Amino acid sequence: VQLQASGGGLVQAGGSLRVSCAASGRTFRDYVVGWFRRAPGKEREFVASIRTRGTTTYADSVKGRFTISRDNAGNTGYLWMTNLKAEDTAVYYCALGIYVYDVARVDNYNHWGQGTLVTVSS
Repeated sequence: VQLQASGGGLVQAGGSLRVSCAASGRTFRDYVVGWFRRAPGKEREFVASIRTRGTTTYADSVKGRFTISRDNAGNTGYLWMTNLKAEDTAVYYCALGIYVYDVARVDNYNHWGQGTLVTVSS
C-alpha cells in the first residue's frame, strides 16, 4: 500500500483546510485511517482516526474543530480542519493500520504517507 497526502498549504488563523490521503491497492476499506502531525521541534502526535466501520477518535486539541472521514470507494481519507490556530501548524501524516488496538500509537500503523505541510498564520 502506498499513501499520497495532499492539500496542505498556508491559511490564516480561523480559516479552514482539507487534507487528503489517497491510497493504492484494493484493501483500503480494511484499514484504520489515522492522521498524525509533527510540529517544529515536537514529537509526532495523534490527531484523529476512523475505523473501518466509521468510529472516530480525536485528540482533545482538535475535538470540535477537525473532522475525519473516509471514502472507501475512492480509497481516500480526509481530514477537514476548521477554526485553525497557529498551534496547528505542522506536517500532517496519514497512516493505515490493520490491527490498531490504540489509535493514538504510531507503532500500531503499518503504512505512512509522506506528509503535507499545513501552516497557519496568526
